[in-house]
Amino acid sequence: MKKKLIAAILTGAMLAAGMSATVWADGEKSFVYGTTGYSEEMGDAGLNPHDNYSGWSALRYGVGETLFKYNDNMEVEPWLATDYEFVDDTTVKITLRDGVKFSSGRTMDAEAVKECLEDLIAVHDRAPSDLKIDHMEADGLTLTIYTTEPCPAIINYLGDPYGAIIDMEYGIQGEGGSANVAGTGPYIAENVTPTQIDLVKNDNYWGGEVKVDKVTVKSFSDGSALTAALQTGDIQGTYGLQYDNYPLFENNADYTINSCATSRCFFGQFNMDSEIMQDQNVRKAVEMGIDKDGFCSVIMQGRGVPAKAAFPSSFSYGNDAVETVSYDPDGAKKLLEESGWTDTDGDGYVDKDGQKLSINWLTYPTRLEQPKLAEYAQATLKDIGIDVQVNNTSDHRTFAENGEFDVYVSSTTTAPTGDPEYFFTSTVVGSKNYGNYQNEEVTKLTEQLHQTFDKDERGKLATELQQDILDDDAFFFVSHLNMGIVTKSNVTGMAAHPCDYYEITADLDVE
Repeated sequence: MKKKLIAAILTGAMLAAGMSATVWADGEKSFVYGTTGYSEEMGDAGLNPHDNYSGWSALRYGVGETLFKYNDNMEVEPWLATDYEFVDDTTVKITLRDGVKFSSGRTMDAEAVKECLEDLIAVHDRAPSDLKIDHMEADGLTLTIYTTEPCPAIINYLGDPYGAIIDMEYGIQGEGGSANVAGTGPYIAENVTPTQIDLVKNDNYWGGEVKVDKVTVKSFSDGSALTAALQTGDIQGTYGLQYDNYPLFENNADYTINSCATSRCFFGQFNMDSEIMQDQNVRKAVEMGIDKDGFCSVIMQGRGVPAKAAFPSSFSYGNDAVETVSYDPDGAKKLLEESGWTDTDGDGYVDKDGQKLSINWLTYPTRLEQPKLAEYAQATLKDIGIDVQVNNTSDHRTFAENGEFDVYVSSTTTAPTGDPEYFFTSTVVGSKNYGNYQNEEVTKLTEQLHQTFDKDERGKLATELQQDILDDDAFFFVSHLNMGIVTKSNVTGMAAHPCDYYEITADLDVE
């Protein structure tokens, strides 16, 4: 009782001094983390990796782990697996790590992994087409996967967050944004809601000592509230800080900023079924009317890098490998004029046959950069005579799936598996192709990429595919993200990562 009273007094003193309460009674350590990257509208609420993008949350917050992971160079390394071997083009044998237990207490072996992956490919929207699994065999710590066709990127895909290995005997507790699972990670979720996750350390974690006893992950949709929470000490670390707020924490001994370049890209896809957007001159004019350099330097405060294509310049098949249009307002006006769009009534907007050129720009608020991009594009496109009507809504997926947009601007990690295939199979010819873009050559090359084992040849195909979609003016790319994690200076063991995963790990500590 006396120890708890002393701890309470110390906690009150720390809060009064503007410090966050990091040490609980009996020496327990706690950490409160604020993020804009967790919400139902992002598709990653809850911890069920077999549901939409919730695997990202399972990995980010230390509950789940995958068979393979990515190092700082986005190269694949073993994690829950220790080795793999392609027996032939359609057979891969994976050796699992010994001594791993789920938080449920069950031992992780090949049979448990097989059960997990079988459920994944039965219910997930992307995994079946990525992994091409026909069937699997389990023998102790050896899992053999047989694919329906050559699948060179299967090891990369098994590091995707949807591949987090969970105990299917424990099952999925709860639904949707409240779903909880038994993983193998350093933390166990005690409570899961669409806006908050309460975690406790896994005392039986196979990967070593977990330093922080309790972690709370809080979702923020308002950037100003997130900044204020970090300043007051209500949270001790954050992901998703507004870029114009970084100067508040730079060169400040009370905070640490950890940043790295990622393949997360802010990009747009045109609705090819839209009557207005079926005119390639209009699509190209929109691209030429957006000042990417200005957006990255002024709005993103240098924490974004202008994008020409899907992948950053650090990739051999990234920005430097392709050609596309540049910011050119005068050139954009000429293209519009070629298609009959001129300002006949002097209102500053071009029109044709009595109709003003007005486009519906669909985006969503959780990624704080996207509403700002919409506002910025609204201003620069007005300069060339295009009226932009912004639909900034958390219900963006419904509008996207129904084709209720001319331009849909979102963000995605284009190479989350360290391989170029994902972006094309998911967004260009896959389920996220909301603009209904169709090109037989692109589909053929994507299929070829999927079955090509040679790494250099995969890079060449990725370059060709990007050039094709740019030449068709089907997609435009604005900025690659420099990911930043800001913490109190007494927090260690949190580092930004190129793949945008692995935020809460066993290395997290609060001094």
